[in-house]
Amino acid sequence: MTEHPEPTPTTDDAPVPRRRGRPSRKAASEGPDARTRILEAARTEFAERGYDKTSIRGIAKAAGVDAALVHHYFGTKDEVFAAAVEVTFEPALVLPAVLGGDPDGLGERLARFFLSVWEEPGTRMPLLAILRSAVTHEAAANVLRDFVLRRLLERIAAELDVPDPTLRAELAASHMLGIAMLRYVVRAEPLASADPEEIVAMVAPTLQRYLGEV
Repeated sequence: MTEHPEPTPTTDDAPVPRRRGRPSRKAASEGPDARTRILEAARTEFAERGYDKTSIRGIAKAAGVDAALVHHYFGTKDEVFAAAVEVTFEPALVLPAVLGGDPDGLGERLARFFLSVWEEPGTRMPLLAILRSAVTHEAAANVLRDFVLRRLLERIAAELDVPDPTLRAELAASHMLGIAMLRYVVRAEPLASADPEEIVAMVAPTLQRYLGEV
């Protein structure tokens, strides 16, 4: 009896190799939900572990997806980090109300706005990720500079009718970031447990002096 060789699979029968870094068809069809899960997982991982100890594999595992899908949507870890931070909070949507009122109340409005962002768990997590990571990693420092300088301080400085508006805005930011570091990262008492309105009352005059006095 003559043996016949197994037929060679046709193009239609052969499995299609997956390209490196690209999701499968099934994963791609689940895109929006998967992308949202990745961002939520990235915010949590970066906030809890910091930049250095967070990995693409760890984010993928927390999101319940393949690591290739994370690379497909966001590329490098730096890009995932930036997306996880920026998707949560957009100062441009809020700052007009902060800057548009009575100039004499600017310091108080800015202090209350800043603390309200930190008091909200959904926006606190990515900001914690920035602060914890910016000191030790340049990519996180770049995100902090972009977030604070371009999205926040440049808009504030543009509205100030005072000498050296950019320097004044940066001094105000340094004051508030110092409070954030001690209250939310170091959790120094009694600052960590102080009522936000008490902090606003004590900080507002200093911010007003930076931003409003000629």
